Amino acid sequence: MHTILGANGVIARELSHALAAHASDIRQVSRNPRKVNLTDETFVADLLDAQATANAVAGSQVVYLVAGLQYNASVWQVQWPRVMRNAIDACKQHGARLMFFDNVYAYGRVDGVMTEETPFNPISRKGEVRARIATMLLDEMRSGNLQAMIVRSADFYGPGAIQSFPHATVFERLKAGKTPQWIGNPDAVHTFTYTPDAGRAVAELARSAEAYGQTWHLPTTREPLTGADFVRLACDLSGRPFKMQVAPRWMLKLMGLFMPVLRENDEMMYQFEYDYRFDSSKIESALGLQPTPYRQGISESLAK
Repeated sequence: MHTILGANGVIARELSHALAAHASDIRQVSRNPRKVNLTDETFVADLLDAQATANAVAGSQVVYLVAGLQYNASVWQVQWPRVMRNAIDACKQHGARLMFFDNVYAYGRVDGVMTEETPFNPISRKGEVRARIATMLLDEMRSGNLQAMIVRSADFYGPGAIQSFPHATVFERLKAGKTPQWIGNPDAVHTFTYTPDAGRAVAELARSAEAYGQTWHLPTTREPLTGADFVRLACDLSGRPFKMQVAPRWMLKLMGLFMPVLRENDEMMYQFEYDYRFDSSKIESALGLQPTPYRQGISESLAK
């Protein structure tokens, strides 16, 4: 049994597709879980409830924590430690292995390339939460109490990844005949992980006994595209002339007074104002996985 805590999101969907090739039993867990594959089992549970989480994990060989919480720092501070604690305790109780799908917020601003060895140095409240819960899991791994791993992705994009930044600002606007938008510095490099690559890689890592006890960066192309390069390529693939709107920081701050999502994103703007380079050479070397080039990934994203 492979159990996905946090069903219905794009990562859960891509992972479910990838697991179906090797795992006959897949359990989708959330407050309102849906099947991805016809043979999937669904299990209703609130991950903030320790007993419900334990019940959801019972009988599992591998558990994938891919949940997403409301994008609010105050919510994260309260809820993420509880979700992580419940997942850890449930896996220990039932002898299951745990894979945690993480982001790069704990690294903070990195001058250079982010690798698995990059130390935690968060400069945001959300980054502090991610560092805290990742450390919780690392402590359990180091103590030998739990077989687990952390899999980490850069910002992502992909077909149907409606919560991703490029979906709303680039792909959907091009499909609607509108000018694509960007935030921050359009001349800064910003790498993105392609969601089908992430799903396939997590499924492969789960099958490797040697992969546990480690942190892994998921396959991500090394093509050093800036924001403007990304938009230019998307325009080219759409058969549109290159045009781009860039919202200045002061305008985003002003809009944030009325739009909570933008207000919550303000502390993360450093990711779009400075180079954001993510390295996945470790997994590429260990498992022979190659990331999808941007031209192919953007083309497939635009087609959905």
